[in-house]
Parts: sequence; structure tokens; C-alpha cells
Amino acid sequence: MTGVRKVLAAVVVGLALTLFAAAPVAAQAAQADKLKLVVAGDGAEGVTIQATYTDGRRLDQVVRLVLTATGPDGQKVGPVQLEPQPEGQGFYSSGPVLTAGTWKVTVNSPAPLSGKATATVQARAAQTPPAPEPVAVNKPADDAGGAGWWPFAAAGLVLVALAMVVAMLFGRRRTTT
Repeated sequence: MTGVRKVLAAVVVGLALTLFAAAPVAAQAAQADKLKLVVAGDGAEGVTIQATYTDGRRLDQVVRLVLTATGPDGQKVGPVQLEPQPEGQGFYSSGPVLTAGTWKVTVNSPAPLSGKATATVQARAAQTPPAPEPVAVNKPADDAGGAGWWPFAAAGLVLVALAMVVAMLFGRRRTTT
């Protein structure tokens, strides 16, 4: 009988360990079907969204995100389906869909990876970069205002002449002694 009890105890312990080991996996699977969405303006007339799993892991697949927005004077935008952008995993952008003003933006992700986020976004008219100022191209003046190349040539000639004089002095000393 003691042998049967030991076997039953081992089976019960084995089942308990299996259930305890499976509990974090089940909890992780339950969290894996939810998304955390961070909604922000893009500085102009669009919206950016960063999607991650609720436990902070990067999104490793493409999900369907739908944007709706209510703006000044009751204007409505959407639903607009968002496409993933090449800036990174889980990064989505709407492009210029808003007009200038304060907008209440909601982004939804339907099942199987559900998530929802709402944010207030200040849209501004897109600005164009300032036009570059023309650059004046000045033609160098012919020796006007500058010394040119001739002082360097004169200095070179003086150095060559000095070297010749030094060589002649040392050469003369050798022959006289």
C-alpha cells in the first residue's frame, strides 16, 4: 500500500507542478491578445501611433488599427485604416488627415489583438521650410586685394640662393685646408 500511495503522491505533485508552470503561460497568452496604443500628433496634420503588447514587448506582427477623430466645430474624420510605417515595429501613421485645431482622436484595434486609446491632438498647418537664400559666387580678382602666388615664388628663389651660398662657403673651406 505504501507503494501505491507514493505513486499517487508523485502523480499529484506532477500535476500540481504542471498546472503551476502553465499558469504564467496562460496569463501571458491572455495579455498577448491586448495592445497598448500610444497616440500623439505628428507636429502637423497627422497622427502617429506606437503599438506594443501590454507587457511592454515590441509588436512582432502587423495589426489592423482604425482611427476616428472629432475636431473643432464638430468635424469628423474616419474611420481611417492605418498602415504600418518603416520607422519601426508597431509604428503607425495617418498622414495629413486633420485640419488645424484641437482634435479628440480615438484609435481602435479589433480582435484578435484588441486595444483602444484616445488622445487630444493639436493639429497645425504643415509648414514649408524657408527658401534658401541665394549664394553669391564671387570671381577672384586678378591680384587685386591679394598677394597672389609671386611672393611664394620669390621666397622659394631666396631659399635656393641661400642654400647655394651656404654650399659654396662649405665647399671653399674644404679646398683651402
